Amino acid sequence: MKARIGVLGFQGSVTEHVEAVSRALENIKVESEVLIVKKASDIKSINGIIIPGGESTVIGRLAEKSGLLSSLRIAILNGLPVFGTCAGVVMLAREVHDAKIGVTNQPILGVMDIKVLRNAFGRQRESFEVDIVIPRIGREPFHAVFIRAPVIEAVLSSDVEVLAKLEDKIVLAQQNNMLASVFHPELTSDLRLHEYFLKKALSRII
Repeated sequence: MKARIGVLGFQGSVTEHVEAVSRALENIKVESEVLIVKKASDIKSINGIIIPGGESTVIGRLAEKSGLLSSLRIAILNGLPVFGTCAGVVMLAREVHDAKIGVTNQPILGVMDIKVLRNAFGRQRESFEVDIVIPRIGREPFHAVFIRAPVIEAVLSSDVEVLAKLEDKIVLAQQNNMLASVFHPELTSDLRLHEYFLKKALSRII
């Protein structure tokens, strides 16, 4: 069976994720295809999906306008593996707040039991890179890139597992078929997080 992984393609680091997924699939030796997802009908043919970083409000509005948002929500709730990075974490969260404006009314999926604070680390000029420890993928630190990053303020269910923190801030978590990273793994050469997601998503194929 040929694996098919989708990358939500409305806005953000789409190309970077496509390239990272392609290389990660080669590493784990899975016959594969990467699909840029923009239509609700695309969801039926994929084994997993990545929601990239970018502008979460723009991504949500375009997904809603296209009719994809509700279809994707249903698919994730029915078990479709999903990996949200940066803005993708905002899209996944059940509760979203902004560091300046408070509660947001943006279109989101609202499928993961986490509370997220947008722009928690500041704006573009406050972007930074740092090594973090993610025991689930190995002992070697992961070089994480934070760009206008949100933070997972709280987990709202015991089903959510915290996988990494930066000081006291949750930056990586998973819940069943959902993986959420507030940083940008697609902007590094380290493919371990993509491989971790793909192995879980494609466990019936690998």
